Amino acid sequence: MGGPERIAAIGAARLVRGYGLAGVAVATAENDRAVLDAWRALGPDVTVVIVTPAAARAVAAAGGPGGRLLAVLPEPGGSP
Repeated sequence: MGGPERIAAIGAARLVRGYGLAGVAVATAENDRAVLDAWRALGPDVTVVIVTPAAARAVAAAGGPGGRLLAVLPEPGGSP
């Protein structure tokens, strides 16, 4: 087994920046290209990624999360 596993969050700054207070590695991304750039920059020790719905759609369109667990936040404003 390798070193400690990490958690990251990717998405719109207003939705993910607070996770940094809990030690989560935060990458703000306001469009699909920025999401994918942040996704590709994740280290191999990142095993769980918290994403906004828009970021989840970008990751899915690019082939999915691979071996990482993807936790999708609810839509802003509570709409499904």
